[in-house]
Amino acid sequence: MAKEQQVNHLIEEIRRVLESVKDPELPAISIAELGVLGEIDINEGHATIHLLPTFSGCPALNIIEQEVKDALSKIDSVQTVNVQFVFNPPWTTDRISPEGREKLKAYGISPPPAHHREGDPWEIDCPYCGSTYVTMENIFGPTACRSILYCKNCKNPFEAMKPVAVGIN
Repeated sequence: MAKEQQVNHLIEEIRRVLESVKDPELPAISIAELGVLGEIDINEGHATIHLLPTFSGCPALNIIEQEVKDALSKIDSVQTVNVQFVFNPPWTTDRISPEGREKLKAYGISPPPAHHREGDPWEIDCPYCGSTYVTMENIFGPTACRSILYCKNCKNPFEAMKPVAVGIN
């Protein structure tokens, strides 16, 4: 039982350390808050970290992988780190933590609606004033996961993270 407790303690330490790894395209939020962090497996000092990419073609995956390895290299009991990108289950915007949603808003990015269903209308609130009186300026933002909008209430341009949901059969 002591070995199992050590493994669980190490997994919790790894989770804490990975809270510091930011998404390069959304630097206000960690990969854990974004919901990219999946399972963590430990076997005799060898860590396998499962990450769920937000998009399969995300150009930041190599950077995230290296930052995960760099962060975990500071834990003495972790000898090697293997990062595996997994696509099942697929990442959805429901995986973003409540703290992550608040951090996105504070950064000026409207978070996607919670529990969005594929095909449902996308309702966007201004991250600055909370108004829904917004217009889509460009569906294509600076990254694949964001769009550019304009708030007609407070007159601020802002970005919104696009909702990603699993289809309902």
